[in-house]
Amino acid sequence: MSTIKVFYEFFQGSPDTFSCTIGERPNVIRRPEKRYLVNRPVYSEDSFAEDYKKIDRKHRTTLDHVKAQFTCDTQRVKKTVCSLLPIIGWLRIYNIKKWLLGDIVSGISTGLVAVLQGLAYCLLASLPPRYGLFTAFFPVIIYFFLGTSRHISVGAFPVLSLMVGAAVTRLVPDDGPPVNITGFEGLTQDQQRVMVAASATFLMGIFQLAMGLLQVGFIVTYLSDTLISGYTTAAAVHILVSQLKFVFGLTVPGLSGPLSLIYTLEKVFVQIDKTNIASLVISIIVMVVVFIVKELNERFKAKLPVPIPIEVIMTIIICGISYAFQFDQKYQVEIVGDIPPGYEPPMAPNMEVFQQTVGDAFPMAIVGFAVAFSVAKVYAIKHEYHIDGNQELIALGLSNIFGASFKCFAASTALSRTAVQESTGGKTQIAGLLSAIIVMIVTLSIGFLLEPLPKAVLGAVVIVNLKGMLMQVRDVPYLWRKDPPDCMVWILTFVGCLLLGMDFGVAVGLGAELLSVVFRTQFPRCSVLASISGTDIYRDRKDYLNIFEPEGVKVFRIPSPIYFANIDFFRNKLNEYLGFNPLRVLRKRNKALQKIRKLLSKGELQIKGESEDEGNLEDLDQPIDFKDLPIQINWNRELPANIIVPKVDVHSLILDFAAVSFIDISALKGLKTTLKELIRIEVEVYIVACDMYILEKLHSCKFFDSEIKSSMFFLTLHDAMLSVLEKDPVDLEHQQRSEKVSPQSLSYEQSNGVWSVQSGESAVPQPETKF
Repeated sequence: MSTIKVFYEFFQGSPDTFSCTIGERPNVIRRPEKRYLVNRPVYSEDSFAEDYKKIDRKHRTTLDHVKAQFTCDTQRVKKTVCSLLPIIGWLRIYNIKKWLLGDIVSGISTGLVAVLQGLAYCLLASLPPRYGLFTAFFPVIIYFFLGTSRHISVGAFPVLSLMVGAAVTRLVPDDGPPVNITGFEGLTQDQQRVMVAASATFLMGIFQLAMGLLQVGFIVTYLSDTLISGYTTAAAVHILVSQLKFVFGLTVPGLSGPLSLIYTLEKVFVQIDKTNIASLVISIIVMVVVFIVKELNERFKAKLPVPIPIEVIMTIIICGISYAFQFDQKYQVEIVGDIPPGYEPPMAPNMEVFQQTVGDAFPMAIVGFAVAFSVAKVYAIKHEYHIDGNQELIALGLSNIFGASFKCFAASTALSRTAVQESTGGKTQIAGLLSAIIVMIVTLSIGFLLEPLPKAVLGAVVIVNLKGMLMQVRDVPYLWRKDPPDCMVWILTFVGCLLLGMDFGVAVGLGAELLSVVFRTQFPRCSVLASISGTDIYRDRKDYLNIFEPEGVKVFRIPSPIYFANIDFFRNKLNEYLGFNPLRVLRKRNKALQKIRKLLSKGELQIKGESEDEGNLEDLDQPIDFKDLPIQINWNRELPANIIVPKVDVHSLILDFAAVSFIDISALKGLKTTLKELIRIEVEVYIVACDMYILEKLHSCKFFDSEIKSSMFFLTLHDAMLSVLEKDPVDLEHQQRSEKVSPQSLSYEQSNGVWSVQSGESAVPQPETKF
């Protein structure tokens, strides 16, 4: 039996050493290096199973998993409570001396930013500004107890606000009557819009809670970073366009649906001559100052104890100037207006609105969770703690359900606000709770001070905060150079969101992403491998010069699962690399035999010493049968009677299954057909590095039969190659197969129209055959 020898050495310096493997002369090695040789038998899967018995493990059934889920004990109850109330976990390790001061500073800073962003993002949701303050308060309270992230700041998020605004303006448009909903009777336009926003948010929370209880937090894995990048960049463009009416001081109705971006731009530029100069000047000043200070904050963040809250400072300054000079009366600048103190009583969601907004609420639930989880994961890794995706879904779902009951709109997390909370020293959600208290103080006591604030300031603040999302467009050239399919996902998501809207756009992005995955597995990069000379390492033969490739042996690598969508591609690629179609060769050979049998049946072929037996004609796709012929034909030599059959210069094929993670039933049938076609034309097939679970599946599906045997499966590629070389020795000097004349190795000669069959020197004498 062939063996692979193994030893382990470390060579130091000067002594020359050498090694030699099949297919190469001894190599002199003059550099220090670690080397190993393996000394063991050549193993097929069958021989390995005989020498090493597997442990008979009992696999858990579905019923076992169900029983485990409903098993209750003290430890399980404790674990469940701690999982549902993560606050218990971090409160037990809370370090008051080290963390409390940072949380207080962070809470105050984040609270001020939350007030301003709440007012600003309310404009995106097409709601009165005061409801942004509600959204910055109620969801934070619930997340404080249920959230697993210690750093994200829960509240309004511009993309979600925009999606809420699309649903609001569709059901309650600026121009024209609202959709016919019973609950709208007797309500003002603002109240109708609040009902739509709160009901859509309530439904969004139900979706998130249901997904969390069903433990489907893994769904976020289907939203790749590329998709989220393209989606949020397109959302930033939508947000930018939606704020132009405040920057220019124009009256532009809110639009939603496909091509709403283009229609909004059209309405803005049609009215550009009606621009309110005061609003434009205020916006430009705010944007320039805020942008410069933010850049300084970023550049000198290591030296600054806390970032300069420039948005808050500019808001206070412009608000005071607006009040002093009465911008709303003298210059017709649109201001925030009335902000009544206190909170409104809770309200129940409207079921008719549920029916109208179910298509909006589900994408909102996915996007809100994806963004919050992505941001939370970044800070969890940075600060070395664990977050639970399913618990995050539960926390966000209940936060939105509770908030919607108090007329809040959709909440997630804003990247800039979370960055403020973390960078100013926040360690836990105590900072988030303190920020909610700051918002509550503003809502209850000093909200009236923000009434003269021009909406142009809020629009400018929103636009400046879009910088991070808009700059993601720089990813496109990098993606195109490194991964074109990923780049196409980004582009299609971006274009889909721009033209079709945020709800349909995310569907386009998901479709593009799934298609990219399908194409990568449906059309994988198959390759022919060869051994790096002197090693048992196999690489793509196109990439290396010093390789060993025995004549007549092909090593074919499949780098993906084999399933119904790519089995035909796999078979075509295999035929391409082999240089012939095994089914076509098989049929040609069987046709040649039929022709010989036909000559025999007509008496045109006479064989001395043999009786004529016509026999049954076999199907062309069946194995070649020589039972009624006195000779066995060498198909690679010239045949008599002008019979032409494609030559096959491959005698062994090794299929590398190391990267094949699964095979479905449809692919099993195609694989079995391919293997039989190869075996029937005398090509020996070896399958290597096959996963044990795939092997078990092959046995359970009765894959093996009289032609396809389990002995063709080998542990490693090199095991299979050594087995091949044992059967078909190779001249190491010239890498040529040794000529072996079998008893059936025959040559044909024609003289005066008569064909005769001549055997080789070592052949067993055969009777002369004449045609």
